[in-house]
Amino acid sequence: MELLNYAFMQRALLAAVLVGITAPAVGIYLVQRRQALMGDGIGHVAMTGVGLGFLLSTSPVWMATAVAIVGAVVMELIRWYGKTRGDIALAMLFYGGMAGGVMFINLAPGGSNANLQSYLFGSLSTVSEQDVTAICLLAAFVVLVTLGLRRQLFAVSQDEEFARVTGLPVRALNLLTAVTAAVTVTVAMRVVGLLLVSALMVVPVAAAQQLTRSFAATFAVSVAIGVAVTLGGTVTSYYQDVPPGATIVLLTIGVFIALTVLATPLARRRARAAAAAQAAGDPAECTVPAQAGAKL
Repeated sequence: MELLNYAFMQRALLAAVLVGITAPAVGIYLVQRRQALMGDGIGHVAMTGVGLGFLLSTSPVWMATAVAIVGAVVMELIRWYGKTRGDIALAMLFYGGMAGGVMFINLAPGGSNANLQSYLFGSLSTVSEQDVTAICLLAAFVVLVTLGLRRQLFAVSQDEEFARVTGLPVRALNLLTAVTAAVTVTVAMRVVGLLLVSALMVVPVAAAQQLTRSFAATFAVSVAIGVAVTLGGTVTSYYQDVPPGATIVLLTIGVFIALTVLATPLARRRARAAAAAQAAGDPAECTVPAQAGAKL
């Protein structure tokens, strides 16, 4: 393929594959926890890290990672202790992160809001070798956590009280999930952009759930969708000269719509079969309630 002759496209495609793997791998736990928009909030906070990177003449990726991790931990603490005023504190954190990013980058020598564009919406041509190194290291951390601790993270995401009774360190696992989400945001920002990364963390999982009924199958299918749409969006962006982040997100939404249409007849057949079995008194269909079965 012609695009593989260019070093910047090789870097962009590698970054796209890593983003396609890591974003749904973390997103499945956020969806289970009903925190689908957490990635969006972390993206806002990470803008301050990008601005600080320019201001201090350091790597914006690593600085954004550090600031995003701090922001994610603060968000988790607010969730624990925020009570009735937690939403106000989160709003100030998100908007303060955006404002801080704009302010710091304008204070940087030769900095302007134009420097933020590639981080906000993604850019193929600006993915450097240093960015690829950082993305590979961060992606390895995300994969190790989401696969190595999948049973514990799934248990906490489903029912915190039950997980606590079984002896799991619930707060530590919640913090680890938040930190992993923050790392994923910074992994994805060079390809998808900080303002669009949340969609890639959530929509592939929602699309996979249209076809799958178990956690393991949903995990595998959502990662496959993530890799397919990031690669497809990156290639489309190269040939059609369109923004990569927007292209990837629109492709992801298109996959979700297509799978929803395909899954509707299947869901109806399953419902009719279950109703017929229950009417016939099939004990296999009556022993486990539908909601309980969905959690296993």
